Amino acid sequence: MTVPPTAEPGLLAALGGLRATPPPDFADRVLTRLGLQPEADQFLLVDGPTEPLFVAFNRHGICHVLAARMVDGSPDRFMAIHRRRFDRSARPAARPPAGLVAALRTGRSRQLAFDLRGLTEFEQAVLRKALDIPSGEIRPYAWVAREIGRPKAVRAVGTALGRNPVPVLIPCHRVVRSDGTIGRYAFGTPMKRELLGAEALDVEENERRTRAGVHYVGSDSNRVYCFPTCHHARRITDTHRVTFRTSLQAETAGYRACADCRPGDARGA
Repeated sequence: MTVPPTAEPGLLAALGGLRATPPPDFADRVLTRLGLQPEADQFLLVDGPTEPLFVAFNRHGICHVLAARMVDGSPDRFMAIHRRRFDRSARPAARPPAGLVAALRTGRSRQLAFDLRGLTEFEQAVLRKALDIPSGEIRPYAWVAREIGRPKAVRAVGTALGRNPVPVLIPCHRVVRSDGTIGRYAFGTPMKRELLGAEALDVEENERRTRAGVHYVGSDSNRVYCFPTCHHARRITDTHRVTFRTSLQAETAGYRACADCRPGDARGA
C-alpha cells in the first residue's frame, strides 16, 4: 500500500501501529491457501498415560507423537521437528481427533486411524501388528516377526519399531527382548517401564521370571500354555500353574498354544 505524500502525520503513525510480528506458521498458511504446498497437519498437547504428549494428525490419521519434555514443552520446537521429519508444516488444533483421549486413557488404539505414509510396507506391517498386543501384555520381537510372516527378520522388526512415528498410541513399548530385558525405546527406557507399569504390568517381576527361565505358563486343567502376561495366564491359580522354558517343552508335555496370545515358537533376540 502506497501512502500519499500529503497524508497526515497522525495517519502515518496509525498505519505504522498496525505492524505486528506474524505467527510462526503464517507463511505456511499463506502458501497452503494459495495451493503452493500440501495442507498442514494439526497438533495439540494432551495428557498421556505417564506424561504430556504432542500429537499431530491430518485427514489420513494420527501421524506423529512426541513426548513434550523432549522439546521442553515448546510448540514451536515441536513444529520444527515435525517439519524436518515429515516435510510438512503443522499448526495448533482446536480439538483432538475423535477417539484420541479415550485411547490414551484405556491403552486401546486399534479404532484410531494412523497416517503411516513414508514407511515401508514391512515397517507398516510391524507397527500394525504391535496394535494387536493388548494393554498390560508384552510380546518378544520374534513374536512380531513370526506373526507378519518374516520369522528371521527379528532385528529388522526392532529397527521398524524404532522408527515408529506414533509411539504410545502404536504400542511399541509392549514389545520386549526375550532375555527378560525391556529393550530400547524412542522416549527412553525409563518411560517404557513407566508405560508398562501404568498398564498394571509388573516389569521387575517379569524380568525375574524370564531370568529364571520361565518363558511360558500353562494350566494343567485345560492343557493350554500362554505368554506369562497373557490375560488368560494371569487367571491360572498356583495349584494349576505349570511353567515352561520353551514352546517345544510345553507341546511335548501335551499342551497346546493359547489362541489369543499365540505363543508358539516366539523365542528370539
